[in-house]
Amino acid sequence: MPRPRRPLLRTATRLLALAAATAGVLSTAVPASAAVPTGRYVALGDSYTSGPLIPTQVDLNCLRSNRNYPSLVAASAGSSPLVDVSCSGATTDDIRYGGSGSLGGPLPPQLDAVTANTALVTVQIGGNDIGFSSIISDCAQASFSSPLGSPCKNLYTAGGTDQLQARITATAPKVAAVLQAVRRAAPGARIVVLGYPAIVPDSGYGCWPLVPIAYQDVPYLRGVAKSLNAMLAGAAAANDAVYADVYTPSIGRDTCKSSGTRWVEGLVPENAAAPFHPNARGEQGMATAVLATLDN
Repeated sequence: MPRPRRPLLRTATRLLALAAATAGVLSTAVPASAAVPTGRYVALGDSYTSGPLIPTQVDLNCLRSNRNYPSLVAASAGSSPLVDVSCSGATTDDIRYGGSGSLGGPLPPQLDAVTANTALVTVQIGGNDIGFSSIISDCAQASFSSPLGSPCKNLYTAGGTDQLQARITATAPKVAAVLQAVRRAAPGARIVVLGYPAIVPDSGYGCWPLVPIAYQDVPYLRGVAKSLNAMLAGAAAANDAVYADVYTPSIGRDTCKSSGTRWVEGLVPENAAAPFHPNARGEQGMATAVLATLDN
């Protein structure tokens, strides 16, 4: 979830061989489903979609796994042809205009994959537009200066303006522009916008130092995540798309939970995944949420 500018993704890339060798690969089966529209399926998104470090990585330039949720959704339909152009580090601009991958290779706009005969498009984007990687890095580092306080909140609200809420507001029209472009390219497609799963617990004050977010910063970051998801839900509703809530089913499966329960790994992954990114279980959970949304 920009690519070369992300310290966590650079660290994740270096850890690829270690993670594949030492972390267990979780079962990622999802039940067969008739909910997926028959025809071409295009997946757009960032690293939460692509699945960095989840074996097997089929595109190292985008750190894309063949066990990410688009792969699982397509497999559940039996024969839906999948075109997965999700890429770690992607922003809304990368979807519309293209960019470069984790290895520096140029990438065309993800939108180029959306054609008139596309039946389904999933979109998960916005985290990098608000600075996901730098937020995690800033908050983790700040936590050691005041583990019981709110150093990260103090940083981002200095001067009386909440910078992260401002970033979410500024990202809303960019997400809308992506959805409008998808609709123009594929007039008959079903468009599903995914939110983001819980990273910090949905209640309480976290588990510092296991997950290095200061106690009083946990409620603040929880509010930021919910605000981002609310913006994405609103953008979907306003632009002829549906919203898949992946946050609610991820409650109780955050980074503070055991390695056999969590959907999102912490700073030091115990399952094969990039730090602070979904593991195979999380990708499976998001696939289930997409299928449930399509069923409605």
